[in-house]
Amino acid sequence: MARQKDVLTTGEVAKICNVAPRTVSKWFDSGQLRGYRIPGSKDRRIPLPSLIRFMKQHQIPMDGLQTGQTRILIVDDEAEIVDVLKQVLGEQANYEVHTVASGFAAGIECEKFRPHVMLLDVHLGDLDGQAVCNNIKDNPDLQITKVIAMSGKLTDGQAHQLLHKGFDGYLKKPFHIRQVIETIEDAVALVY
Repeated sequence: MARQKDVLTTGEVAKICNVAPRTVSKWFDSGQLRGYRIPGSKDRRIPLPSLIRFMKQHQIPMDGLQTGQTRILIVDDEAEIVDVLKQVLGEQANYEVHTVASGFAAGIECEKFRPHVMLLDVHLGDLDGQAVCNNIKDNPDLQITKVIAMSGKLTDGQAHQLLHKGFDGYLKKPFHIRQVIETIEDAVALVY
């Protein structure tokens, strides 16, 4: 967001607060979040000052409001891959990217950063990729976080199975940056 908007849609508010759009609609309909409806339509609009007041009252982190960028958390211990991904995703795709190298650090960073997408190496030594995915999906504060599995050890069959186990996508190493961006965009598009 180069220039901040004065009035936001429910989808924009959802992205900023890292919640599902239906959650924003409930806040609006219950009167907790003040705004207005577009005349002749059911579309809701939330003025920026109203959103800021609401976020402060409910202690919602303000960092999403400041950048408006898609937040990506990379969980991988291969420094070369992490460095390239962070640079390219930040510069070319304009994502806000944080990185961690362990499962424990991923849990802490998820709570602070509230990523829209987690790129998770499912074969890190200190974590169970499936358990991490399940924990994120079960956490109401991370309900829109999409988890994309990464691994160099997956067969095609195993990779497809991940989609049935709650993952929102997968990347088989080695991959091209274009594949990473497309997979992230596909996962984020599922939210809206």
